[in-house]
Amino acid sequence: MQPGHPQYPPMPPVRQGGAVPYGRQQHAVHPAPQPAPQRPSRPRARVRWVATVPPGALPPRRQVRAERYSGPPGYPAPPRWGFPNLVWRSPTAVPGTASGAARPMQRLVLLARNVSGLLWILATIALIAAGAEVWRYVLLVQSRNSALSTSVVATSDMLVLIASMLAFVLGTFGLAGTVWWLFVARAAAAEESGAEPARPAWQVLLGTVVPGPNLVLAGPILAELEHAVLRRPVGERPRPSRLVLAWWGAWVANGLLLVLMVVWRTRDGVQAQADGVLLNTLVDLSAVALTVLTALVVGRFTRLLAPIGELSAGQRPPRVLDVTGAPAPRRPRRPATAAR
Repeated sequence: MQPGHPQYPPMPPVRQGGAVPYGRQQHAVHPAPQPAPQRPSRPRARVRWVATVPPGALPPRRQVRAERYSGPPGYPAPPRWGFPNLVWRSPTAVPGTASGAARPMQRLVLLARNVSGLLWILATIALIAAGAEVWRYVLLVQSRNSALSTSVVATSDMLVLIASMLAFVLGTFGLAGTVWWLFVARAAAAEESGAEPARPAWQVLLGTVVPGPNLVLAGPILAELEHAVLRRPVGERPRPSRLVLAWWGAWVANGLLLVLMVVWRTRDGVQAQADGVLLNTLVDLSAVALTVLTALVVGRFTRLLAPIGELSAGQRPPRVLDVTGAPAPRRPRRPATAAR
């Protein structure tokens, strides 16, 4: 065996006198060829080419001297150019622009301010009308035993008549303004939430103006508006708050008392007239409660919808600006194991 040659296993011995059976034949086993060793690859060095301008290829930069101030500009005549002589206005209020129409949120704030003022005036007039009806009932009770002064009776009748007429006129305007505010609030809530209102406009108009259906549908309509104002999920069932439930109860009570008063006026007799005065008093008091609750609902929903910047000073929620006279808060001791 010479060095450098591969070694093979020894051949099996050959039997004398016969061949090896086929099943017992043994073949020579050759080892698998080994791969040739490879040289380790060297990382190529990165080359970065930087192009620079040779010196002297560009002209030198000119140095600009600072101009000397010679005073304000002078014109031979008053200039006719410049900004218009106008006060600052909101961009949505400038006529002729694409945003000329006011947004529902801006209309809501202005409308709520006017409707709230009208409702508070109506509540005051209705309270005066209720007081006038009470005075008339007292005069009716006194007339059973003694004669009454003509001037006192005339003053009482005039006060009842004037208060009733003012309450009717202001109530009509208050109802129209509140319904208008309701439609604007629905549009503002839909714009804020990005979802369509729960009911079409004709159902809202039917459920607030038409006598009979408005006693049943006014509460759910207001509850749906509150649901949208509070940014609750669209698929969730509206759950009216206590304020909405109280308003709905006052609305139904006022409607039923009004119907009862109209029916009671068809009766004749002194006792029927006295009972009619009491019914008028109850109607006026229920109108006061309904008007106050309506003003509270309008103010609350407007504050929830409109941002603070668009509300007036009286409509903005209170904010803590400074605390004076309060004792300094006690600072607990820092534990020794606390991290610095």
